[in-house]
Amino acid sequence: MRLICVALTVVCSLTFLAPPVQAADVPGIVSEDPGNPAAVAIDAEAGGGFMVPYTVTIPDSEISFEMIPIPGGEFLLGSPDSEADRRQDEGPQVRVKVAPFWIGKHEVTWAEYQRFMEQYEIFKKLDELRFTGTRMESAKKQLAQMPKVKEYLDKEALEVDAITCPTPLYDSSFTYGPGEEPQQPAVTMTQFAAKQYTKWLSGISGQQYRLPSEAEWEYAARAGTSTAFSFGDDATPIGEYAWTTDNADYQTHEVGQLKPNPWGLYDMHGNVAEWVLDQYVAKHYARLKDGVTAANAVAWPTKLFPRAIRGGSWLAESPECRSAARYKSDDPEWTLSDPNLPTSPWWFTEEPATGVGFRLVRPLAAMDAELCKKVWDADVKRIQQDVADRLEEGRGVQVSADPRLPGATAELTRSQEVE
Repeated sequence: MRLICVALTVVCSLTFLAPPVQAADVPGIVSEDPGNPAAVAIDAEAGGGFMVPYTVTIPDSEISFEMIPIPGGEFLLGSPDSEADRRQDEGPQVRVKVAPFWIGKHEVTWAEYQRFMEQYEIFKKLDELRFTGTRMESAKKQLAQMPKVKEYLDKEALEVDAITCPTPLYDSSFTYGPGEEPQQPAVTMTQFAAKQYTKWLSGISGQQYRLPSEAEWEYAARAGTSTAFSFGDDATPIGEYAWTTDNADYQTHEVGQLKPNPWGLYDMHGNVAEWVLDQYVAKHYARLKDGVTAANAVAWPTKLFPRAIRGGSWLAESPECRSAARYKSDDPEWTLSDPNLPTSPWWFTEEPATGVGFRLVRPLAAMDAELCKKVWDADVKRIQQDVADRLEEGRGVQVSADPRLPGATAELTRSQEVE
């Protein structure tokens, strides 16, 4: 039985009064009780109504994914001393209060992520037109025949909502080695690349998506349970729920093929591990006070690595797939084959990066501008400089993400096909 609970107004590290949500114009919210056991009641102060599962179609595509509502509540973050295979970085356990949110029913797939990757050449052309459109007569004439592109460039606000698109892969055989079918989970992107994907999707869809925090991820993975796995303490049936070294046959698998957890989420224990917002800090839980909000439990990154990763993968054995199990990135080791100097801010080139992807979260309470910047943008100077260097060298591209962008890119694509 799912909990029916009120919406909290705390999101990530900031506390603020969220503007009331209106069921009539917000995806995933209905005003009347739908009679769906997955529905989550929203407190009247937060706008009332019910959070429900909803499907998103990426604008100007036929690619879709589903978001599942997660009720607010409290849980014990980490594992108890008595849990088998427990590691020291999983404790001490601390009680955390979590605000309601939606989370991806599955991990982000190649169909979804490749849509983002495909924007690179289009973004390069938009960048060129931004520069030449006010200087060259030929470009002015071209823009006159593309009203949506012209409107987009005229109103573009790079200083507010700029995104950078991932550069093409250096070695597709590595990235796609464990699988590249549309419904297999996307892998090998850096945490920064995953964050930029969420920023791009937020901009073009008009809804706020981001990575989950460690606390939110574990809360969703446990789905109201306190056992080592969402299906119990005994790992024996894990093959019914997760792709691991025991059954994956050295590859990822299409999302949603095995059993979900009690809240209807697939592949939380395996297939690919998932980026979260946090820096990996081994003793982070010891810093937290009992009753802390998930908003205030985030270990905001202050250095390039290690970053936190949660969930098991096709490269993991069952003990590594427990709900409380934690992992960390190792950038120098994960980029040994990268031909760039400095190494790419977008892609890793070694295992176990082929077992790392991500899942989307959309908070119920709206994020303000400061929080949006924290969850979407480069957070340390090294990443900022690496991106700036590539832009200066012409190996990157920066555009503004807003609801006009899909129409502009579609119009530009059509014009190029005619040419």
